[in-house]
Amino acid sequence: MEEMIIRGIENLGARVTGPMHFRIYMQPLMASILAVIAGLRDARAGKPAFFSAILTARRAEVIREMAVSVGRVFIFAVILDIIYQLYVQRWIYPGETVVTAFLLAIVPYFFIRGITDRIGLLFFKGDRR
Repeated sequence: MEEMIIRGIENLGARVTGPMHFRIYMQPLMASILAVIAGLRDARAGKPAFFSAILTARRAEVIREMAVSVGRVFIFAVILDIIYQLYVQRWIYPGETVVTAFLLAIVPYFFIRGITDRIGLLFFKGDRR
């Protein structure tokens, strides 16, 4: 188990400088763009901020909406990581694939959408329809 964790950490570090390293920058950028769009849409509609909505009764609705918004980016991250692993390591490590895709797609989306919601609420406060 310890060897798997060490290998996983080393392999994650190698993704930054290895072949296909462009995805380390492009996938969080794509997730961030989708998060800004969703955050501004929420703010304009007067919905509660993303973090607040996750902690309330709207949790399922917000998570479902997030899955739809960032799902394509997550799937794309998984596919690219599988291609990377087959090219470089000649093997697929599913745990590393999920961790990499999560870090490249879900984490930036989650934080950027929350920040955009808060900022958007300030700007669209009087512009609700």
